[in-house]
Amino acid sequence: MARIVVAGGGAIGASIAYHLALAGAGDVVLAERGTIASGSTGRAMGGIRQQFSTAAEVRLARESIDFFEALGPDLFQQVGYLFLATTEAGLRSLEERQALQAGLGVPVERLDQREVEALASGVFAGDVLGGVVCRQDGVADPPAVTRELVRRLVELGVDVLEGTPEEDVAAEVRVLACGAYSAEAATRYDVELPVRPLVRQLFETTPIRGLSERLPMVLETESGFHFRRYGGSLRVAMHDPEPRWSFEPSVDEAILPERLERLARRFPAAAGAQVSRAWAGLYDMTPDAHPIIGFVGDGVYAACGFSGHGFMQSPAVGRAVAEELLHGHSVLDLSPYRLERFNAGAVFPEEVVL
Repeated sequence: MARIVVAGGGAIGASIAYHLALAGAGDVVLAERGTIASGSTGRAMGGIRQQFSTAAEVRLARESIDFFEALGPDLFQQVGYLFLATTEAGLRSLEERQALQAGLGVPVERLDQREVEALASGVFAGDVLGGVVCRQDGVADPPAVTRELVRRLVELGVDVLEGTPEEDVAAEVRVLACGAYSAEAATRYDVELPVRPLVRQLFETTPIRGLSERLPMVLETESGFHFRRYGGSLRVAMHDPEPRWSFEPSVDEAILPERLERLARRFPAAAGAQVSRAWAGLYDMTPDAHPIIGFVGDGVYAACGFSGHGFMQSPAVGRAVAEELLHGHSVLDLSPYRLERFNAGAVFPEEVVL
């Protein structure tokens, strides 16, 4: 019997297993039903940001940045996150969030139209009233980062079992880090988790000449439309017109032409580019878009419901969960993420879900 079985080989599960091993835990197993990073982590946009609307989410992201920086430029490109506002209401929202973020130690800068143009080469800013940027933020390749964590945790003695359902491995403590499938996994232990799958689709363009290696992640505040450089192409995402609550990560090709047009307006060099590939993944959504972290049953611990933010918050989560499992408490306050908050009505929704 393993002392701790971590269920789920995505970014969250790998980080928890790694930090457990780093802290000296023995007899840890990482069990993945498929292959490492084969679920939502393998389909993620790869953004890493600290710019959230609630203090709880800002703290999780802020506490993760040092880890990503230490990975180096091969795995983390610290090009920044640039939010644009084209309306007065959008600008006020950015300014309010900037005040919150700055108060928590995040170096967010306010930009005018000219500064936006100087920072983001090729971005059309003619309709932009202002923006904010955090230059500490950036982009990464989630599967590559996760595989690096797995390489490290194997060296530290963790057993990695791919193609293995977690319920087939006996454990003293079981950590459910199964993303959108966490609620299903929890039912095996008579636990109900308010986590459901939301389909998010992305696409990459055909190559675009002259892309700057320093192009930040660019986001439109009002629409949620955003894009980043990925090699010689752009990776693009946006909310679907209507939410798709489903375990079927299918692509709605009918909306791709409009998104290409939107991209060409915001980034004129993309005019004429086509979709080279499109795919979809699943967000593990909770009612307030905050994760569920903590014991939810006898010997059952949940680390799920990250609502699209799991990869960027995984270093802090992995460290905090390891501390709590091994020592009974963590340096990072996990109390905002307990399952019991839903019974108590303590809901403080995160608004920046992209």
